[in-house]
Amino acid sequence: MTPKRDLITDTFKVMKKARRGGKRDKSPSPPVAEPEPPQLSEREKDLQELKKFDLDWKFGPCTGISRLQRWERAALHGLNPPQEIKDILLKESTDPEYTQSLWCDYPL
Repeated sequence: MTPKRDLITDTFKVMKKARRGGKRDKSPSPPVAEPEPPQLSEREKDLQELKKFDLDWKFGPCTGISRLQRWERAALHGLNPPQEIKDILLKESTDPEYTQSLWCDYPL
């Protein structure tokens, strides 16, 4: 016969942890109201749309040309650029923040 192996519980007494504070009924906490995102001005919305247009490579590269030139080139090639972009560009045709792409300050 094989000798009986000693278990750790044979050496140390088994102790159960006592619960702290006993049973308590937890009431659900009220839902936390999410803060509303800040309202963007019309200019910020327009610039955000133009930035999306700059980052969308399906309309071709945008370095070295204005946004309106890029929009017209994309339309010429049948890439269907968004009409709202052209409307924004024509509305603010003198502001360089509108007319130039994100990468206008970087040399070719």
